[in-house]
Amino acid sequence: MASVANYIKESFGELKNNVSWTPWPEAQKLTIIVVVFTILFSLAIWGVDTVFSKLIGEYFNLING
Repeated sequence: MASVANYIKESFGELKNNVSWTPWPEAQKLTIIVVVFTILFSLAIWGVDTVFSKLIGEYFNLING
């Protein structure tokens, strides 16, 4: 159990001292870009799914009667 605690302690030390982090303003800007593109892609996928669902529904209505 001590080795797990030591591993976690060393991991935090490495993250704090050896990792170069993106400056906060740039990280905020990039986060906003990711959120905007995520929303746009989810709306695009929703739209394509809606169109295909209606097309498939119409196709089955056509062949059933």
